[in-house]
Amino acid sequence: MNPSLARSPALLEAMRPRQWIKNVFVLAGIVFAGRLFDRAAELRVLAVFAVFCAAASAVYLANDVADRNSDAHHPQKRLRAIASGRLSPRLAAAACVVLAAAALAGAALLNRATLAIVAGYLLSTFAYSFGLKRVYLLDVMIVALGFVLRAAAGAAAIDAEISPWLLVCTFLLALFLALGKRRAELVLLGETAQSHRAALSHYQKPLVDSWLTALSGAAIVSYALYTQSQRTVEHFGTTNLLYTVPFVIYALFRYQHHVVQLDAGGDPGNLILRDRGLWVALLGWAATAAVVIYR
Repeated sequence: MNPSLARSPALLEAMRPRQWIKNVFVLAGIVFAGRLFDRAAELRVLAVFAVFCAAASAVYLANDVADRNSDAHHPQKRLRAIASGRLSPRLAAAACVVLAAAALAGAALLNRATLAIVAGYLLSTFAYSFGLKRVYLLDVMIVALGFVLRAAAGAAAIDAEISPWLLVCTFLLALFLALGKRRAELVLLGETAQSHRAALSHYQKPLVDSWLTALSGAAIVSYALYTQSQRTVEHFGTTNLLYTVPFVIYALFRYQHHVVQLDAGGDPGNLILRDRGLWVALLGWAATAAVVIYR
């Protein structure tokens, strides 16, 4: 990338580096394949992480260019670099193209499977940015699909198989978080929600709340089934991964409490950083899973 672009604070802000934490989903394959301490696999998965950082930033730039007029009237999004006028749409679009090309080139250097997944991610998310985010339900499903593609790409880069149950869990969890964000938008925007995003006119808090309850239950059951599936037990040689389930239950219920009872939610990443209970649950899950898998 041109050095002048890299030095632009507004451009870096628009790339949303804080959101890169979402790309940790690429680690699912290497962690659950039991190869976390395989140096070659580590380097390839780190490369996938970097590829998705570039791809996601390209999508954020495209999204902000497309939404700059509506974002200018949003109580929070009006502060974004493009909506506020601190970053020109032309410069953002040029950076978007460079980042997307870099992501595809990096994926191609890994293998064809990773390239195909990254290309699918870019196509689906660009389609989302330029129209599909206005389609009721399809909008949140595309967001959830993006996390499944991250997990699949991380596994593909190291030629590891990833359990279908784990992909199902990833999709359900991501859909749960996406709907939590939609609910937060309804609370924040109130009666003006439809003017900011057409699809929001179809979402109502009671309905979204019922979906969140259903999804949290489905995610918990799916994850529990994954821990006890024949394939998982044979791979790890134990049924003890079941002991990670309570942490998952606690984290999902606590997040739902924030979203539904406290009308919080918004960005899941920010909520996790602020809430000690969620931190404890995530660290407890990670530590228990590590002991079971790498004992």
